[in-house]
Amino acid sequence: MINFLKRLLWITFAIFLIAVGVNMLLGPHEIAAGGITGLAIILEAMFGFERSVVVMIFNAGILVVTFIFLGKEIFLNTVIGASMLPFVMGIVPRMTLVQDTMLAMVVGSVVFGVAVHVLYSNKASSGGTAIPPLIFKKYFNLNTAVGLFITDGIVVILCLWVFSVDSFFYAVFSIFITSATMTYLESGLNKKKMVYIISEMHNEISQEIMHNVGRGVTIIPAKGAYKQNEMQMLMVTCHMRDYRQLVAVVDKYDKEAFMITDTVADVHGRGFTYESGSV
Repeated sequence: MINFLKRLLWITFAIFLIAVGVNMLLGPHEIAAGGITGLAIILEAMFGFERSVVVMIFNAGILVVTFIFLGKEIFLNTVIGASMLPFVMGIVPRMTLVQDTMLAMVVGSVVFGVAVHVLYSNKASSGGTAIPPLIFKKYFNLNTAVGLFITDGIVVILCLWVFSVDSFFYAVFSIFITSATMTYLESGLNKKKMVYIISEMHNEISQEIMHNVGRGVTIIPAKGAYKQNEMQMLMVTCHMRDYRQLVAVVDKYDKEAFMITDTVADVHGRGFTYESGSV
């Protein structure tokens, strides 16, 4: 029950962000950056249809597709988001929050990307064209950001017909920014440092890393190709905040130590995805 309420709060927050992005940032500048919300902006300009009504009608149809292809759990979460979106869009003020079109496009796209990421992280969506990327992900293992880019592209093309060339390119850039935001949030927030260390002082270095830095150390047998000499290579994975302390430990014992550092997108296991008394 607690987990459901927590997920519901996140879904509500994401729906609110989408409504703000459409009503206050993208919509006032006629930037139809894909999705049912973008289609709603276009249909409103063409026929005067209320945005929230368009979203409600299209979401009703997409719920059927969700139940068939994505199952009961995502269907139930989609019912929540799809039902909330037209209601929230109806109560969020329609105003120009940012006067500059370029700035409004950038901010609105980032806000939209954050919102969709939050929904996907909670196995939910706001309905509309947010559903096909989930289907592509499940059946074709296609990244959700790429899937969203493809489905939204169809809507964006309509901007050429309804609005202007400028609006079309703003919409295209908006999709790129939204996709980049989603991709970064999917992998960029959990980045860690992977460090390889070769030193004759490997015993001292590994002991201090374990005791003072609080990170585990893996010892890998290695062999130099030039001199064919046997050596020990240390492999350490640490949080970004611990990296400078780790480098200081290596410098303390061997300033000539050979180090290779890489930034990794995601790390799972003890000490990272869950805490433990030992690392």
